[in-house]
Formats: sequence, C-alpha cells, structure tokens
Amino acid sequence: MLREEIEFIMKKDPSMRSTLEVILRSPGLHAIYFHRIAHKLYKKKCYLGARIISAIARFLTGIEIHPGAKVGKCVYIDHGAGVVIGETAEIGNNVLIYQGVTLGGTQLIKGKRHPTVGDSVTIGANATLLGPIRIGSNSIIGAGSVVTDDVPPGSVVVGVPGRVIKIYGKKVEQMDLSQLPDPLAQVMKCLIFRIDQLEKELNEIKNGGEKR
Repeated sequence: MLREEIEFIMKKDPSMRSTLEVILRSPGLHAIYFHRIAHKLYKKKCYLGARIISAIARFLTGIEIHPGAKVGKCVYIDHGAGVVIGETAEIGNNVLIYQGVTLGGTQLIKGKRHPTVGDSVTIGANATLLGPIRIGSNSIIGAGSVVTDDVPPGSVVVGVPGRVIKIYGKKVEQMDLSQLPDPLAQVMKCLIFRIDQLEKELNEIKNGGEKR
C-alpha cells in the first residue's frame, strides 16, 4: 500500500521528485500513517492511547485527524497545515485534500455528524464541509467553499454557501482550482448589466419629457 500511496502523491504533487523525498518531507503522508495506528487503537477502545497518538501527529504535522475517522487508501493531504477531520468523517480512496480544509460537524449529539467523501474527490484549500453530508465521487470542491448539502457525483462546487455549478456525466477531470468560476460574480455582472439598461431607459424617458 505504501508504494501505491507514494506513486499517488508524486502524481498529485509535482514538487516531489523521488520516493525518499516523499517519505521524508510529506506531512500529509506522515499524518495518515499516524492516524492508521490511532484508528486501530480506537477500534479496540483504547481511546486515550489513540488520542495521544493523534495529538502527537497534530503537533508534528499540523494536521488533526480524529482517531475515529475512517480514511481510505491513497488519501493525500497536500501541505496539510490547518486540516481538521472529525470523528465520524469518512474519506474514500484517491482523495486529494489541500491545506486548511475542515470536515466538521454541526451538531453536539452522538452519531454520524461529519461528512462522507467519495472516491477521487479533490477538496481545495480552506474549504469547509459541515454536517453528515455526502460528497459524490469524482467531485471537485473549490477553494474557500462552504458545503452544507449533499453533492452529486462528478460535481464542481464553489462559493459560500457551496453551489454545484457543473455536473458531468463522466468523471471530472483535474482542473486548476484557481480558475473555477464564481457564481456570485456572474450574478453581479447580470445585475449591473440590467441596471445600466434601466438607467438608459429612464434617461430616454426623462429627455423625452423635457423636450415636450
């Protein structure tokens, strides 16, 4: 599994030039392997030991993954600083997560309260996913988005609150997350265009009245 995950990291992070470099300087990889140890202890109800390992991992990597979270294969947390993954979160395989991402809860009751992320999902920097929502496989969550509703497979989500702006009938290809469209900006452009039209019509009516 380690070899497969190193290949995935090198594919997703062009700055990594060798297997040794991945092993030595990838906090995302380190955090995942700390988590796997903590998760095994958590399942055996060794909660204190699991939380201690989780705390050590957070101190060393800047990534906080609750021992109860379920994390699949080939999950890469790029840069990693500020990532928080809650207790009942579930993450599929081949998932790319950038820095500052939160998979958080919105309720204080016990039970499922964190997101479930499907396979081959990309979550942009500082995105926030809240509640027991499901993120469909092959989706892209744009940087800075706040997602509180389910996302269909193969979707592109941007904005606050997160809006699905594209749903492909096939797998979503890797996109430049800095170039994702802003639906609010598009609405503002439409409003400005309409206001300009109304101002012209009012000026024409006003000028016509003055001529009379």
